[in-house]
Amino acid sequence: MSTTTLGGSYTFPGTSLTVNRMGYGAMQLAGPGVFGPPKDHDEAVAVLREAVAAGVNHIDTSDYYGPHVTNKIIREALHPYPAGLVIVTKLGARRPEDGSWQPWTSPQNLIDGVHDNLRHLGLDALDIVNYRVMGSGHGPSEGSISQQISTLADLKAEGLIRHIGVSNATHAQIVEAKTITPIVCVQNHYNLANRADDALVDDLARHGIAYVPFFPLGGFTPLQSSTLSSVAAKLGVTPMQVALAWLMQRSPNILLIPGTSSRAHLRENLAAAELTLSADVVAELDGIAATAHVAH
Repeated sequence: MSTTTLGGSYTFPGTSLTVNRMGYGAMQLAGPGVFGPPKDHDEAVAVLREAVAAGVNHIDTSDYYGPHVTNKIIREALHPYPAGLVIVTKLGARRPEDGSWQPWTSPQNLIDGVHDNLRHLGLDALDIVNYRVMGSGHGPSEGSISQQISTLADLKAEGLIRHIGVSNATHAQIVEAKTITPIVCVQNHYNLANRADDALVDDLARHGIAYVPFFPLGGFTPLQSSTLSSVAAKLGVTPMQVALAWLMQRSPNILLIPGTSSRAHLRENLAAAELTLSADVVAELDGIAATAHVAH
C-alpha cells in the first residue's frame, strides 16, 4: 500500500511529537464490547502493521481495553517501535470480570495504571497519557480533576510520562487541568451529528491544542443520515469516509483515530484523509447536526 499524506502533520504543543493527522484507535482490536481477546488475533496484528506501513504514527490505546488486550497486541505487532511512532494511552477506568466500566481514579490507581501501561507496551516512558473523566454515559460531567491531574504531573516529573491530556472533559475541567500542567490534547465525543464541542474545538485551535474526537463515526451506534448517504453516493465514496473527511476539514487541530479490526476497513479510513469536500458539500453536511438535535 502506498503511503499517503494522511491529512498532513500536526505537532502537539510544547513537544517534539509530530504526527500525521489520520491516526488509528486500537479499541476495536479487543473482543466484543471491548472485552476479551480479538476474534481474529492474526488480523489484529496485521491491521496494526499495515497502519504503520501506510504512514500512521499516532496510535490511541488504553490498558483497560480488553483489559490489557490492545496494549499487548500493539507490543506484539510493533515492538521494537519505529522511530516517530506516538502511542497515546488513557487512565481513569478499569474493567472488572463482569465487563463493566468502573472509575479508577485514586492517585494509587493512576500510578498503578501507568506502570501497567509501561509493562504491557514495553516502554520506559509513555508519550502522552490522557486522564479520562468518567461521566454519565458518553458525556462529560462536572467536578474537580485536580487530584488526578496533579498525580499525572508528578509521574511526568518522575519521567514516566512525557505529556498529559484529558478525555471526556468539560471546558471548566480543561481550564483547571491547564493550571496544573500543560495540556497537549483533549479527547472528547464529537462527530458530524454531535457538535456540542464546536466552541471548544475552536478555542483549543486558537491555543494550538489538539482535539481528538472519539466516536468520530458514531461509535457503538454508527452515524445514520440520508444526507450523509446522498453526499457519499454523489462522490463515489462511503458515508464513513465523508464523515471522516468532514472532521479533517472542520479544524486543523483535529486529529483522527478511527478504529477497526479489518485491513480492508483500515484502507477505507486512511483514504478518507485524501478526500476534499467542497464548500457546498460542507454546508450540506453541517445541517446534519441540527436534524440530529431535533430528532432527540
